[in-house]
Amino acid sequence: MTSPAPATRPNVALLIVLAAVVAAFGLWLGNRYAHPPAQPKLAGALLYPAPRTIPDFQLQQANGKPLTLADWRGHWNFVYFGYTTCPDVCPTTLAELKAAWASLGKRGAQDKLRVDFVSVDPERDTPDTLAKYVGFFSPDFLAATGTDAELSKLTRALGIVYSRTKKDDGSIEVDHSGSIVIVDPQGRLVGLFRPPFAAKDLADDMTTLANLK
Repeated sequence: MTSPAPATRPNVALLIVLAAVVAAFGLWLGNRYAHPPAQPKLAGALLYPAPRTIPDFQLQQANGKPLTLADWRGHWNFVYFGYTTCPDVCPTTLAELKAAWASLGKRGAQDKLRVDFVSVDPERDTPDTLAKYVGFFSPDFLAATGTDAELSKLTRALGIVYSRTKKDDGSIEVDHSGSIVIVDPQGRLVGLFRPPFAAKDLADDMTTLANLK
């Protein structure tokens, strides 16, 4: 009866290398989940522990083109939901975003970022109205709206709420969240800015996010 041939030295060496690779990967994986990557230091933005998936949607931009989830991929998006006849919160927020955007231009960071204004008052905020309103703050800002079905689907996914109420005198009252939502270049919800806003903090945090690898 013949005994099996002993493993050759090259085979033993290969097994040792493979075992070391597997052990190293296991250690890396364990450390990654036990100690997730540190979040960047931000002045005002709140980042979630993990990105959240956003369902596909279809809104209409003021220029007539559709706005879908695919349009949010490839750059950092800062999305604010409001309406053009908002008496105070919306124009104040957009004014801070305008100042932040000017600062970002001086820093050379605008090409990685985008600001979106989405109206939750689609009946009154026509494409022409939206274009003029948002263009007053910056021609670079994108403006869009859509049906309540599409708006509700998107706002629920982003943690935003809004409502419209018609009063006895025929006027319409609109309530909406005041946060600026942050969507990463992969089209995922990753955080938000909460009011009150300061242009410098917005610009600093946007710059930090734009420089993330």
